[in-house]
Formats: sequence, C-alpha cells, structure tokens
Amino acid sequence: MKIDLNSDMGEGFGPYRLCDDEAMMKLVSSANIACGFHGGDPEIMGRMVRLAKLNGVGIGAHPGLPDRLGFGRREIPFPADELRQQMLYQLGALMAIAKAEGVTVSHISFHAAMGNMVNRDPVLADLMMDAIATVDAGLVVFVTHGSEIQQAAKRARLKTLALFLADRAYDAGGKLVARGLPGAVIKDEAAVRARVRQFLLDGTVQTIDGAVIAMPARSILVHSDTPGALELAGIVRGEIEATGAALAPAAELAD
Repeated sequence: MKIDLNSDMGEGFGPYRLCDDEAMMKLVSSANIACGFHGGDPEIMGRMVRLAKLNGVGIGAHPGLPDRLGFGRREIPFPADELRQQMLYQLGALMAIAKAEGVTVSHISFHAAMGNMVNRDPVLADLMMDAIATVDAGLVVFVTHGSEIQQAAKRARLKTLALFLADRAYDAGGKLVARGLPGAVIKDEAAVRARVRQFLLDGTVQTIDGAVIAMPARSILVHSDTPGALELAGIVRGEIEATGAALAPAAELAD
C-alpha cells in the first residue's frame, strides 16, 4: 500500500516561523505551502519550493483568507467571485515561483476558514473547482471524504485525494470537531500513534465520543502549528513504515 504524508508548511512571516520546516520536509511526501495571505511571503514560498525540490516532496498550494492576525481561521464574508480571485492569486504566485525553480505545483489544499466556506456552499465549490480546472486540469485537490469540495472537484473532472487528519478529532458524522471545543486538537503522542495505527490497519478512526467510523483516505495530514508537530509527524511516518506501506506524493495516489 502507498500513502501520502503531508503538512501545511511555510506558514510563518518574515523572520517568524511556526515550525522547523526544514526538518518537517524530510518526513513528508507532500507539502502544502502557504501562499502569502494567512501566512508565508515570497521569500518563504521560494525557500519551501527549493526544500521540496531537494527532498523530492510534492508541491501544493495552500491558499487561505487574507487574515494574518487570525491565521486564516476567521471567516470573512467576501463575495464568491472575490474569494475566487484570492484563491487564483495565491495559486498563480506559487506556480510562478515553482516554475522558476524548475518544478511544478501538483496539488491544492484549502486552508481553514476558506476551506470551511467552500465546503458549506455547493455554488462556491463549483466556482472554485471550475477556476482551478481552467488554470491546470491536472491539479489534485485535497478533500475530506464526502465533502462539497470533493463532489465539486469530480464535477469539474479534477482528481482528488481524501485526507485523514491525525491531530484532529472527528465527530460521529465524520466531520472535524471545531477547534474551540475540548479535545478537538490531539497533541498526545500515544493518542496520535494509536489513531494512525488504527487508520492504517483497519481504515477506521475513533470519534471524540468513542464511536468507530470508516475513514476512506489515502493521505495523512499533520498540522505544522500543532504543538510538537515535528515529533507527531515522525510518529506518523514510523507507523506508516511499520505497517509496510510506502510513502508517495499526492500526484501518484489521486483518483
């Protein structure tokens, strides 16, 4: 079995960093690179692209809302077309930087509030996916299983890759528990190890209320801003290797 391990990266600004991106890039097979709105800047984007190239890591755009102070996690009621332009602006910037380094952007993964807004609105989801397909019909879209983004991507004939979030709790409906609720972010190393092992061996996950649900995914995400993210990513990679699975970037696994 092949599986992708990815992380949202380059989410600092200027001299400020959220995690050791250099070390994280040695653990993952795909990197979702912040594109300058919720985090990142041109210099950081270029450095992330070069690091990904050096480590053979798949390069993805990680567009978010223009809200650095809220880290892109606060919803802002932009009109649909303005959200579309914001996404295209960020994607285009990373594609240009990657091209200058002799590599290409292979996937896109929405950040936080932008992703939540798209997932809640089928019309907006179609607008976004059609725009992505117009720019590059070969881009892979990271999704959660059964989401509006997944369905809209399929309608736009885009390939998708479903995610399992190793450091976030799920409810019985398979949706992420809101970050503000107790237990929503999983920081305990033993808990992450157990969750990942269950997912890899059984294709299931235990919800926040103790139920067991199916988790049809081929990619595992570790957020780089979760406390101890580097150690958690190392645990996830260790569990992947222990089961005999092989790491592969998103472009090789999407359908």
